[in-house]
Amino acid sequence: MGGTVKSRLFASVAVSVAVMLGASGCAMISPQGTTIPYSPGDGINVSDVQGAPLEVRNALVVATPDGAVGNLIAGVVNMTSEDHTLTIQVGEGSAKTTLQLQVPANSVSSLGENVDPLRIDDLGVKPGATVKIYFQSGSVNGAIANVPVLGGNDEYLRSYVPEPTLAPQI
Repeated sequence: MGGTVKSRLFASVAVSVAVMLGASGCAMISPQGTTIPYSPGDGINVSDVQGAPLEVRNALVVATPDGAVGNLIAGVVNMTSEDHTLTIQVGEGSAKTTLQLQVPANSVSSLGENVDPLRIDDLGVKPGATVKIYFQSGSVNGAIANVPVLGGNDEYLRSYVPEPTLAPQI
C-alpha cells in the first residue's frame, strides 16, 4: 500500500512539473516585449547613428490640414561638452528644404517648448502620412527617418499647427 501512495505522489508531482513547464515554456524562448526599444510617444526616435553627437527623440511634424506647411517638433539631446549643429533635410531634389538647429553643450533643445519649432514650407504631405527626413550631426553620416505627420485634431497639438502660407497679393 505504501508503494501505491508513493507512486501517486510521484505521478502528481510529475504532472504538476509538466504542466508548469508546458505553460511557461513559450516565455523561455520568446523575446520579452519590454526589451524591444520603441518610441512611446506620437513621434519617432532617430538614434541609430553611431558616433553622432546629437540624438533626435520623439520627432513628428504637425501640419496644416492640406499638408502645405508643417512644424517639426522634437527633442534634440546633446550629451557632449561642445555645441553642435543638427542639419535637417526634408524632401528630395529641387523641392528639398534644409534646416539647421544649434544645440548647446550638455542640453536638450525641445522644438516647440524651449526652442521654436522648425517651420517646413512646401511640405506637401497631409496629416496621417509620413515624410522622409534626413538628420545629420557631427562628422558622421546621418539617418533618414519616416517621420509621422499629424494634424491639429488633438487639443495638445493645436498650438503647433503653423499658420498657412499666404498667397502673394497682386
